[in-house]
Amino acid sequence: MRISTTIFLTDETISPTRLARELEQRGFAGLYLPEHTHIPVERTTPYPAGGELPPEYGRTLDPFVALGQAAAVTTGLGLGTGITLVAQHDPIDLAKQIATLDHLSGGRFTFGIGFGWNVEEAADHGVDWRTRRDLGRDRMALMRALWSPEPTAYEGDFGSVRASYAYPKPVQKPRGPVVGPRTLIGGAAGPKLFSHISEYADGWLPIGGRGLTESMPVLRSAWAEAGRDPGALQVVPYAVLPGSGKLAHYADLGIEEVVLQLPPAGEAEVLRVLDDYAKYV
Repeated sequence: MRISTTIFLTDETISPTRLARELEQRGFAGLYLPEHTHIPVERTTPYPAGGELPPEYGRTLDPFVALGQAAAVTTGLGLGTGITLVAQHDPIDLAKQIATLDHLSGGRFTFGIGFGWNVEEAADHGVDWRTRRDLGRDRMALMRALWSPEPTAYEGDFGSVRASYAYPKPVQKPRGPVVGPRTLIGGAAGPKLFSHISEYADGWLPIGGRGLTESMPVLRSAWAEAGRDPGALQVVPYAVLPGSGKLAHYADLGIEEVVLQLPPAGEAEVLRVLDDYAKYV
């Protein structure tokens, strides 16, 4: 099983370059970074985990800039987002950023996407909360057109692009309905999410990994109904606090990668936790 990590990198934590080097030297498989452009002070949306919103949410580094730094100082470390709030981006710009990072890193990028929880943050980006999932789906389709091997036009409900020359291309070749880098969708189990995963992704990025025994058969059924290859589905539990029993259970479910949560802390604390996690690598 591949053991990757995630962390809220901020202006107060360990640096991307230092962390990336340490992860690769210690044999970890990857580094996934979350995204929040800003956290409005006048926020009414409750924090999904309950209680006060931790301060790191409002201090998060841009994941693509940080991952670019990580790519430059490593050779094999996987690089991912967990997650990109795709509805909050211009899809033409985002397609270029992703393809460039994937190209420069030699195909190491995993595009973890999601639909968010902070209504006020999304609203400042002009996102109508009720249609954010449809908007995200539309923007993914537009990006797939730009990533396609030949110039391909796209006309959607929320955006369009002419058939265009758009290089570099992501390293991974098109596979079934998926075009672009390895793509995983985060979110809670449910028919709508599983429909999105089966339509245009390589798999699921479930936060915390709870309830997978019950959820994975449902996802596999939706995947099969969409005509996808049963052996191609990837499920990657995300932001997991590890234990040997938990990881063994994931292995029994056929899971091949797990993303462990690191604290949003300075260098000494993060390296101490990496030393503790080393027994799982």
